Amino acid sequence: MAIHENLLGGPPPTHLPDDPEPRELLAAGTAPSDVAAKYPTSSLAWAQLADDAFEGGRVVESYAYARTGYHRGLDALRRAGWKGHGPVPFEHEPNRGFLRALHALARAAQAIGEQEEYERCTTFLRDSSPTAADTLG
Repeated sequence: MAIHENLLGGPPPTHLPDDPEPRELLAAGTAPSDVAAKYPTSSLAWAQLADDAFEGGRVVESYAYARTGYHRGLDALRRAGWKGHGPVPFEHEPNRGFLRALHALARAAQAIGEQEEYERCTTFLRDSSPTAADTLG
């Protein structure tokens, strides 16, 4: 038996490649809009924009930012070999931008009364990473 063989028969966890520049810029206090403009494929930058907009009461704007981060994350997941399902561990820091965007999309969908989208995103988040679902709320 191979070490780390998946005995449940499901797909292996997807680990996105590290992209430290956007994370470092955000941690240093660079405006998320500047980070997203410089790194438009960064789900993390879009997720931060979504969080900031939501906290500021700009729910539709948050929804739009979250949707952008979500789709950028789906693109990255597919490039990393993801086939549309399977674990996307929150414990792997480069996955967190996508997971945060997915959470933000669910939150904004719920706030505007888009119940089906809220339920789909909430289920997707929990299926991808129970840790993310618990951590992000």
